[in-house]
Amino acid sequence: MRVNPWISRIISFLLIVIFIFACSTSANKKKKSITMETNVDKTGTFGYDLKFLEKYMHPVVLKDNSGKAMLIASSEWQGRVITSTAAGDQGKSYGWINYALVKSGKLQEHMNAFGGEDRVWLGPEGGQFSFYFKKGSPFNFDNWFVPKEIDTEPFKLKASGDDYAKFEREMQLNNYSGYNFNLKLERNIKLLYKQQVQDLLDIIIEPGLGFVGFETETVLKNTGNAPWTKITGMPSIWILGMFTPSPGVTIVIPFKQGDEKNLGPVVNDIYFGRIPPDRLKIMDGIILFRGDGKARGKIGLSPIRVIPLAGSYDSISKTLTVVRFSFNEGSGDYVNSLWEIQQEPFKGDVLNSYNDGPLADGSQMGPFYELESSSPAANLKPGESLSHINQTFHFQGNEEILNTLALKIFGISLEEIKSAFK
Repeated sequence: MRVNPWISRIISFLLIVIFIFACSTSANKKKKSITMETNVDKTGTFGYDLKFLEKYMHPVVLKDNSGKAMLIASSEWQGRVITSTAAGDQGKSYGWINYALVKSGKLQEHMNAFGGEDRVWLGPEGGQFSFYFKKGSPFNFDNWFVPKEIDTEPFKLKASGDDYAKFEREMQLNNYSGYNFNLKLERNIKLLYKQQVQDLLDIIIEPGLGFVGFETETVLKNTGNAPWTKITGMPSIWILGMFTPSPGVTIVIPFKQGDEKNLGPVVNDIYFGRIPPDRLKIMDGIILFRGDGKARGKIGLSPIRVIPLAGSYDSISKTLTVVRFSFNEGSGDYVNSLWEIQQEPFKGDVLNSYNDGPLADGSQMGPFYELESSSPAANLKPGESLSHINQTFHFQGNEEILNTLALKIFGISLEEIKSAFK
């Protein structure tokens, strides 16, 4: 049968068109794949951190319905929130991660500063009831060791869903005075949705502003046979958030104003030596503290001075961070974490902030900066529990909108924050 030459030409033309279209589609898909991979592989993004962590653990990823607000939690790292983002895989990763330490696979002697923007320790750090110094040892860095149960050993993942995860761990710890504590820690983590964030902070989140918020509830239970008292020592829940420093980071902490004769000093800055005025400023109801990771220093606020609120502003990435935590005025004693035998071991701070910097030998754990909150000392009978809630929020975008939030939440403008250490 003879084929009409015109039909043959038409068929050939159609085959060529189909071939060209298929090649073009394949190229576009390949180009899109490369673009997406490049964005996700960019250091500092949530996607980069997720891919990195998947090589070393089984990260638990939580996300909201939009897929923009996300966080990574970990059972390997004691049920901590490692990092979060307001813009999905390609968004900025807000938690600090020690990539070099994780890659090395080697554990450090004193502390493994893996990172994470919400991790749990137990207070006090120093003093006769410390969990970080062995009985009779001098209070210096050479003798300071973080217990492995809250440093390197995993918690058990009890349950998880799209926007929540629950972890727990039973342990035995000895304090400096030689008392043995049988206890259980639970970590309940959940993402907070837009309306919850607005209600908690009494704000309006304008369209186009990136945001993420999450809450951790940590429960400490006495699983032993004896009560925890001022004789044995009473541990506290201690939540520490590690964040990435930069020359543009200023830590912002409001405080209750009043005469020092009645309320005591505004801020405690004697942890690692007095902090100079070019790094710490006390203004009208606001403390400003540099978070550049270049000079080691720590500050604290007492239960009399504290407002359960802290945060920071990074003028380079245009990110406003807010931390809130549970606190009831007159609710109890707070452990003293100073590195010395103390006359008043339960007259400690509720809120702390730490800026990392080089040690005397030139080495450095970070750099990072921290925002920390503590529960009251756990005066618990056998079977009793104490709960502490810590909430973290990040807002990123237009500075005019962020300025409105800063004024509403902290009572200070971004311009005042940015100009404090110029």
